[in-house]
Amino acid sequence: MAGLVFVISLLLVGGLLFLGASLLLGRGETQPPAEPERSPVQLPEGRAVVADDVRALRISVAVRGYRMTEVDWLLDQLASVLDDRDAEIAALRAQLPGVQRPVDQRDTDPGGLPVLEDGPGSDEERRADA
Repeated sequence: MAGLVFVISLLLVGGLLFLGASLLLGRGETQPPAEPERSPVQLPEGRAVVADDVRALRISVAVRGYRMTEVDWLLDQLASVLDDRDAEIAALRAQLPGVQRPVDQRDTDPGGLPVLEDGPGSDEERRADA
C-alpha cells in the first residue's frame, strides 16, 4: 500500500512539474514565420555584392539561432572569396589587349572592376572588319 501511495505521489509531482514547466516555457515556437518578401539583412540593390557589403552586414541576435562566432567566421570567408574573385577578374581583364585603364572610380562597374571601354580594338570594329 505504501508503494502505491509513493507511485501516485511521484506521478502527481511529476505532472505538476511538467505543467509548471510548460506554462513557464510556453508551447514551443512563438515567433511568427518570416515574411518571404522581406530580407532580415540589407544588401545593395541594382549592383553586384562586393566583399565590403558582406563585411558590413550586421545580423541580429536571438535566443534561438546560430553561434555568433560561426556566423562571423562564415561572413569573413565569404568576403575573402569575393575579394579573391574580384582580384582574379581584374587581373584577367588587365590581360585583355586594348583595354584602357580607368581614369577614376567612376569608370568601374558595381563590383569595383574596370569597365571595358570601346576603343580602337572594340568588338563593334572587329565585327565590322569581318
